[in-house]
Amino acid sequence: MSDTPSVRGPAEGTDAGSLTELNARRRGPLRRFFRRRPRAMDAVVVLAYLVIALPDAIVLAASSGNWLGLTGVVLAAGALAVRRDRPLTVLTVVALLDPPVTLLAGGTVSISAAVLAALYTVAAAYPLGKTLAAAAGATITAVGAIFLGPSERFEEAPGIIFLLSGFLLLFLAIAVGIGAAVRRDREHEQEVRRWAARNAELASAEERNRIAREMHDVIAHSLTVMVALADGAAVVMKRDPGRALAVLGELSGTGRAATADMRRVLGVLRLEAQAGSLEPLPASGSLAQLFDGFRAAGLPLRVTSSGPGLPEDAAFQLTVYRILQESLTNVLRYGKSVTAVDVSIARAGDRAALRISDDGRGAMDPAVSLGSGRGIAGMRERAAIYSGTAESGARPSGGWLVEAQLIVPDTGDRAGHQERKGNNDDEPHHAGRAHSGPARR
Repeated sequence: MSDTPSVRGPAEGTDAGSLTELNARRRGPLRRFFRRRPRAMDAVVVLAYLVIALPDAIVLAASSGNWLGLTGVVLAAGALAVRRDRPLTVLTVVALLDPPVTLLAGGTVSISAAVLAALYTVAAAYPLGKTLAAAAGATITAVGAIFLGPSERFEEAPGIIFLLSGFLLLFLAIAVGIGAAVRRDREHEQEVRRWAARNAELASAEERNRIAREMHDVIAHSLTVMVALADGAAVVMKRDPGRALAVLGELSGTGRAATADMRRVLGVLRLEAQAGSLEPLPASGSLAQLFDGFRAAGLPLRVTSSGPGLPEDAAFQLTVYRILQESLTNVLRYGKSVTAVDVSIARAGDRAALRISDDGRGAMDPAVSLGSGRGIAGMRERAAIYSGTAESGARPSGGWLVEAQLIVPDTGDRAGHQERKGNNDDEPHHAGRAHSGPARR
C-alpha cells in the first residue's frame, strides 16, 4: 500500500540533522578552509589586489617621484582588509578614491580591482536592490576614472577608451552576479540549517510522545493488573492458599514483564548499544499471554478473531497489542459488575478492525480518572499512524465500547483465511473494580 505511512519520524529527523554537514563536505577542502577562516580569505584578496596594482604604483614612484598612486593603492588595500565588516563603507571609499588616484597618477595607476572586490562583497551581503544602487554609483566613478587619464594615451586608437569602459562594465556586472549567487547559496544553506533544526525538534518531540505513550501503556496496564491480582490473592488467601500462591505467581510474572518492557522503552534513551533487543514487542506471540493475564486478573474475557492473521510487521502488531491492552486495562480499572468482556479481531482485505466491549452496570456518574488521561489519546495516535481511527464511548445498555480501524501495511502477507475462536473461561469472573463513569482514560 503506497499510501500507508511508515514509522520513520525519528530516523528522518536524524537524517535531516546531517544535511548541513553534507553540504559542507561538498565545498571541497579549500573552500571549507576559507569558510572556517574568513580573515584568511580577506588577506588573500588584499594580497591579490596588491599584486595587480602595486607594481605600477612602485614604478611610477621610482621613475617620477609621484607617490600619490602608491598612497592610493595602500589606502585601498587597507579598506579591503575590513571589507567584511563594512561592505558599503569600503565600496564608497575605494570608489571615491579611484578617480583622483587615476587623475593624479596620470592614468598609470588604477584601483578598479579594489572596486570590483568591494562590489562583490556588497552583493554577497545585501539584497539585490541595494546592491544595484551601490553598483550604479561605483560604475559611474570607475568608468569616469578611465576618462580622467591623459587624452594623448588614446590618440592613435580613440575607440580603446570605450573598449576599456565596456570591459570594466562587464567585470562590474560579473562581480555583482557572483556576489548575488554567493548570497543566494548562503541563504539557502541557512534555510536548510533552520529546516534541519526544526525537523530535529519535531523528531525529538515525536520521540518524547512515543516514549510517554509506551510508558503509559506499560505502567497503566501492569499496575492495574498487579493491583487486581493482589486484591484477589488477599481474598482467597485463607480459604484457598494454593490458589492464592498461583495468583501471587501471576503477580510476580506481571511485575517482571513490566520491568522488561520498561527497560525496552527506556533503552532508546541511551546512547550506548544495549545487549537486549530494543525491537517493538511483537503481538503475534504475546496476545495470548495478554489475554491470559487479564483472565487471571479477573476479567471474564471472550476473544474471537476472523480473517487472515496479522501481518508480519512488528510496529503494526505493537499497535494492535497496545490498543487491546489499553482497552482491557480500562475495563479492569473502571468496570463495575462486569460479567462479559468481548474482544473481536477481524481482518478483511487491507483493513483490520478491533472491537472491545463490556457489559458493566451501575451508575454512570463521572469519577476522578485513575490514569494519566493519555490512554484514549494514545490509542488514537497509534491508529493514526496506520491511517486508522479509534473511537470509544459508553454503550446505551451499559458498559464501554472501543472500536479501532487500521489500514494493514503492505508487507507481502498472504496468510490464508482462518476462522478462530478464543476460549472462554469455564467459570465467569467479575472485574469487581469501581466504575469511573463515561470518561475513561
